[in-house]
Amino acid sequence: MVRRRLARPLLVRWFRGGGLSEAGLSLCLAAVAGAVNAGGFLLVGAYTSHMSGIVSAMADHLVLGAMPVVLAGLLALLAFTAGAGVSAVLINRGRRRGRRNPYLVPLRLEAGLLLAGGGVGWLAAREAGGVPPVALATPLLCFLMGLQNATITKISGARMRTTHMTGVITDIGVELGKLLYWNRAGLLEGRPFVRADRARLRLLLALLGSFFLGGVAGAAGFLALGFAFCLPLAALLMLAAEAMRCP
Repeated sequence: MVRRRLARPLLVRWFRGGGLSEAGLSLCLAAVAGAVNAGGFLLVGAYTSHMSGIVSAMADHLVLGAMPVVLAGLLALLAFTAGAGVSAVLINRGRRRGRRNPYLVPLRLEAGLLLAGGGVGWLAAREAGGVPPVALATPLLCFLMGLQNATITKISGARMRTTHMTGVITDIGVELGKLLYWNRAGLLEGRPFVRADRARLRLLLALLGSFFLGGVAGAAGFLALGFAFCLPLAALLMLAAEAMRCP
């Protein structure tokens, strides 16, 4: 008698091998990015986890002659790029030195900068009567998101992103299309069978849900606590980094 192999529960796959798996880490990072993006918008009036809107806004305001907005967008773009570059330098340096897990350093750096930036932002806002320091916060958040996005890109071999959902939603649509495709029996000779990757679809849906729930938590947290809400986000990042299973 052949027994059907039961699918492993998601939590087992996300926390296997005595540590946080690649998928589990991606979910944690997606939640942090969602919180930073949604909460940051309420504080500083700008989304910082993806660059498409910022580049489009730069183009619009260049045509309108609003050069201060263009320069602010350019600063955010350069900060995001710098974060990605720093991640690449730290990871490659760790690999060259034979570190067991070279991805810990950029994740620890992100947690530390998020904590320090949250503290400075909270103090600055308190001194300014509750007005958030936009000039400081926006480039810092963009730098952190660039750092995080490059890190998960290196960990997953460019298979996953956590700071923006456009690619994730596109992949969900692709897998749903394959799932709904009708493989007619008479047309299958010599042609590949169209089959959805259900495990990948579940992970993509989980990433989208994690980003959304992180956004809800971030919006509520930043509204209630201001920059002080960076503390639990930094703690989550640090815990995820320390629990990460070596790829």
